[in-house]
Amino acid sequence: MGAQEEARRRWDTIAKPLYALGRLEDLVVQIAGIQGTADVRIDRRCALVFCGDHGVVEEGVSQCGSDVTALVAGSIVEGTGNINLMAAPAGADVFAVDMGMQTEVPGTISYRQGCGTGNMTRGPAMTRSQAEQAVHDGMELVGDMKRRGYQIAVIGEMGIGNTTAASAVASVLLGLPVEDVTGRGAGLSDAGLLRKKDAIRRAIRVNAPDPEDPMDVLHKVGGFELAGMAGAYLGGYRYHMPVITDGMIPSVSALVAARLCPEAASAILPGHVSREPVDRMIMEHLHMEPVIDAGMALGEGTGGVMLLPLLDMALRVYHGTHTFEHLGMEAYTREGGST
Repeated sequence: MGAQEEARRRWDTIAKPLYALGRLEDLVVQIAGIQGTADVRIDRRCALVFCGDHGVVEEGVSQCGSDVTALVAGSIVEGTGNINLMAAPAGADVFAVDMGMQTEVPGTISYRQGCGTGNMTRGPAMTRSQAEQAVHDGMELVGDMKRRGYQIAVIGEMGIGNTTAASAVASVLLGLPVEDVTGRGAGLSDAGLLRKKDAIRRAIRVNAPDPEDPMDVLHKVGGFELAGMAGAYLGGYRYHMPVITDGMIPSVSALVAARLCPEAASAILPGHVSREPVDRMIMEHLHMEPVIDAGMALGEGTGGVMLLPLLDMALRVYHGTHTFEHLGMEAYTREGGST
């Protein structure tokens, strides 16, 4: 019997209506498949916040400058960031990962590919080799976390301008109009949203990324942190570690990872669905059903760590002794009766 079948069988022994915990049961079964055992454990968990800057900020696509990326990364290193505050009650260790910020921040895990990407409205955001290296580094970072004893990882991001790059990648890979996949990000005005959409259209026109080649799309209109997160999802699959998405930008990277390796989607758990319009589209495209829909758009991995306490509660039931056998009652059957 495989780990997933054994996990589902375990759920069916719990004294409750069958499938009463719904998608939480599915997630535990999925984790069993990822870890290769029905003895699901996620006691040691981390949040990896991939940070990078974007040259397209020059086009007025954000309400603040790229200097904010380093400021937030610094707060994460200090332990005072939003993600740190939300990860603490979830028992998750937080790491800021510098994939290519304009300013180096001491205390980050550094995989720097440069001081931010180029302005994608004028040419490729990065070279293909840079994108490939960033993907490789993200994959190996998850492998390193696995070797350090972590059992599950939340994948988050920080980078001023990265909703612009993520929207461009999504538009190309999903074959959808820019208008359908582009939101206000951190709160753009109507005029700012128009500039953002225009910049994405120009970037796609100038670079002509090939939708059949995910790496071509990534290096032309993506970002260093987008590439790193794509690699992290591939690492989840390679190293048998469940990885949790966090809203629109990590979801776009999950889409890239699934295009590079379709099997990688099996290791990805949906943290939440954000209010950015394309996030739900990607979730549906990847056949993911998030259990959290709170209208969030904070980023940094905050929506991802929110899933951890829900999984903890489900696992208390899963590993508990409140079984049909313990109560001395007949088990429910799949047909809804009892045996």
